[in-house]
Amino acid sequence: MLVHVLGSAAGGGFPQWNCNCRQCAGVRAGTLRARPRTQSSLCVRGDGGADWALVNASPDILAQIRATPALQPNRGPRDSGIAGVILIDGQVDHTTGLYMLRERGSPLPVWCTEPVAEDLTRGNPILQVLGHFCGVERHRLPVDGSEFALAGVPGVRFSALPLASKAAPYSPHREQPVPGDNIGLTMIDGASGRRLFYAPGLGARDGDVDAAMRSADCVLVDGTFWTDDEMIALGFSRKTGRSIGHLPQSGAGGMIEWLDTLPRTTRKVLIHVNNTNPILDEDSPERAELARHGIEVAWDGMEIAL
Repeated sequence: MLVHVLGSAAGGGFPQWNCNCRQCAGVRAGTLRARPRTQSSLCVRGDGGADWALVNASPDILAQIRATPALQPNRGPRDSGIAGVILIDGQVDHTTGLYMLRERGSPLPVWCTEPVAEDLTRGNPILQVLGHFCGVERHRLPVDGSEFALAGVPGVRFSALPLASKAAPYSPHREQPVPGDNIGLTMIDGASGRRLFYAPGLGARDGDVDAAMRSADCVLVDGTFWTDDEMIALGFSRKTGRSIGHLPQSGAGGMIEWLDTLPRTTRKVLIHVNNTNPILDEDSPERAELARHGIEVAWDGMEIAL
């Protein structure tokens, strides 16, 4: 099983188009040792497979496809290596790219939970709009941990668990969460049984999610903020990270503390990194602290083979 990170930043990317925080200004000026990043998405295929499952469709999907030749096969006049799409939530930064796939010659297979389907039919009707173009072949994504597979992506199985996080701002249950607003997705290699757990939006620790992370060979999890009050301290927001569904890395009960409890053999990688997070600076003390804990930071183009 091969997992290819298409985008590793949070919404807005890095640098964000209208942001002059230390990280964004530094990477533009070339004074900061940091990699630019597009918005969070990845793709996965089985060993020897030709096509991929796209996990989230970010607003940057066209640039990500151009940067990933494996998603551009040439078996016909028009072709794609994207066999289908799995959505882990209904957020703008994980769904807007569906619009960019509208030229597909057949209905686009989309796996999502019932709450996400509701959000993308009523609050932000992407699925309805696509009905006027390629159409959507929607599959119900179970959130009880049962396994499922995508046609065209042999050798990989998936299972999902609901997360404590936040639904999209246009969701009717933004402030009254229901199971399936956000999920953590486990990808399982059919031959070896090796597992990767993916959760770019993870707001709190619970037993089921902890168990899924402990059983995974690699975890690719929420790296949005370094501190809970990061956006408040910079004057960009009045909301904490936890209040919008993201567990910060530092501090008591933070992501570093959680990841430290996982087995020593678990590979630990942060993804969905906000432009304000100092870990983007590869020379920062925060990045050095992650290294001391054996925690990596995902980048666009990173590949994880399991």
